Amino acid sequence: METIESPARRLAKLLEGPDLLVMPCCFDALSARLIERAGFPLTFMSGFAVSASRLAAPDTGLISYGEMLDQGRSICGAVRIPVIGDADTGYGNPLNVKRTVEGYARAGFAAAMIEDQLAPKRCGHTRGKEVVSRDEAALRIQAAVEAREAGSDILILARTDARAGHGLDEALERCRLFADLGADILFLEAPRSEAEMRLFCESLPGIPKMANIVEDGDTPALAPARLEAIGYRIAAYPLSLLSAAVCAMQEALAALRMGRPVERRVAFEELRAVVGFPEYDAALARFRSS
Repeated sequence: METIESPARRLAKLLEGPDLLVMPCCFDALSARLIERAGFPLTFMSGFAVSASRLAAPDTGLISYGEMLDQGRSICGAVRIPVIGDADTGYGNPLNVKRTVEGYARAGFAAAMIEDQLAPKRCGHTRGKEVVSRDEAALRIQAAVEAREAGSDILILARTDARAGHGLDEALERCRLFADLGADILFLEAPRSEAEMRLFCESLPGIPKMANIVEDGDTPALAPARLEAIGYRIAAYPLSLLSAAVCAMQEALAALRMGRPVERRVAFEELRAVVGFPEYDAALARFRSS
């Protein structure tokens, strides 16, 4: 019998490859399915985008662990590609972090991202962010790694937001600490220049690093080829699909309000295909013929 690789193992294999992994981020099962159909090898469940799409609320810690986990189950169940899950601060003390990582593993995530912000956290490219002490940040990553080592089949993506309030040196020190604790992927949020991005990659060789490309954000929106040359392994685009969806829906609503047909849309057959009608009909036909 063929052994099915876990999402974590599939992600680990992708990270071992030579090329930069371009990663559009999703917010629900449909957006994840579209990313997979477009040929991308992985995706990320964006906390900003899930909070926006599920609650129409800002990414300021308003959405709960339970709501994120529920959204994650739907996303992971809709695709075969690995999904990285935004797990925010771990939703409490180190034991909460362990429970969060364990829950994300059971939901089907390939990796969980744990950050060092002070709760309630904020979007990484907004003002007013605060981070916990270096020691408390270390405890979060230690707890996450312990959950992985205790049997949770999941990778740990360790994130620091210390650059904004404490400078690049502190952010780099935290990343070194996270790597020493056993994190699988590192993410220094919101570096301000290409030079800072290069220093991050050069200072921490041998461990995969993620760039977060937010349109109109603090980090330079370098081309994928440049990110790869600097040393990044993943380029995340957390708001590109959400922004495009909002734009398209606003245009459609404006057309309908003016009594015009919606012009920028997919054909009905394509829409049926995206949500799986052909597979459903074929499966139902097999049952009826048996």
